[in-house]
Amino acid sequence: MDFGRLVTAMVTPLSENQQINWAQVAPLMDYLIEEQQSNSLVICGTTGESPTLTEDEKLLLMEKAVEHARGRCKIIAGTGSNSTEHTIHLSQEAEKRGVDALLLVAPYYNRPSQEGLYQHFKAVAESVKIPVILYNVPGRTAVNIDAATTIRLSHIPNIVATKDCAGIEQLTRIVNESAERFRVYSGDDTMTLPALSVGCEGIVSVASHIIGKEMQQMIAAYLSGNVAEAAKLHGQLQPIFTGLFTAPSPAPVKHALNLKGIPVGGVRLPLIALNEQEGDYIASLLS
Repeated sequence: MDFGRLVTAMVTPLSENQQINWAQVAPLMDYLIEEQQSNSLVICGTTGESPTLTEDEKLLLMEKAVEHARGRCKIIAGTGSNSTEHTIHLSQEAEKRGVDALLLVAPYYNRPSQEGLYQHFKAVAESVKIPVILYNVPGRTAVNIDAATTIRLSHIPNIVATKDCAGIEQLTRIVNESAERFRVYSGDDTMTLPALSVGCEGIVSVASHIIGKEMQQMIAAYLSGNVAEAAKLHGQLQPIFTGLFTAPSPAPVKHALNLKGIPVGGVRLPLIALNEQEGDYIASLLS
């Protein structure tokens, strides 16, 4: 399955009382697909505040996303957790709702061994028929899916890709040693161009909510051989790549979207809105 070069981990629009703003889901998707040129969308990922979404909310978000996408982009559902049994349950429910693929984060907090990680992902993948994307983010989970484990998992037929935030050395090894059909995505916006340079497929992005078009231009420049232009664009985009993580995500990117006239509301506790100084900084980036 082709997820494209630019995958946006979509925020979840909220109302003033921190409930999901269902009326804003479709306009946000249209904006990301049509204006920011997202090739695929991750629904109910970390950027979508998955830790504070109920299961009913997640499943309804998936239904609405699939219905509204109408084939214009792939819908990837975040269904991973630190319970294999619950991950299988949610993954099967997501499959019933027609999502194109699943994004499975490494089990967090309980810190399984590499063999435990392998058996977890293998069990989930074998419980569904749709494609599975691994998600390695050691800074959030306290466990790294080692390159050797990802390479081993890449030979399971429906494990088709990984989103990896562990750094360029690990990305490089996975690209070179995994199954031929397996695709590697960076999960760090600042690594978009470096990741492409070592053979990664693309980026699962937060910044693409704001600068998706420009990121697609950078990717296209690199792939056409215009490395100097790609490097120039990378330099211009770097302040936004880093600025959107100056406070716990997704508060900065939601603030930026609201400033752009895309009403996505605030964040759910325990996350909090930006303070005045942080908000002014995000505004300065957009200007």
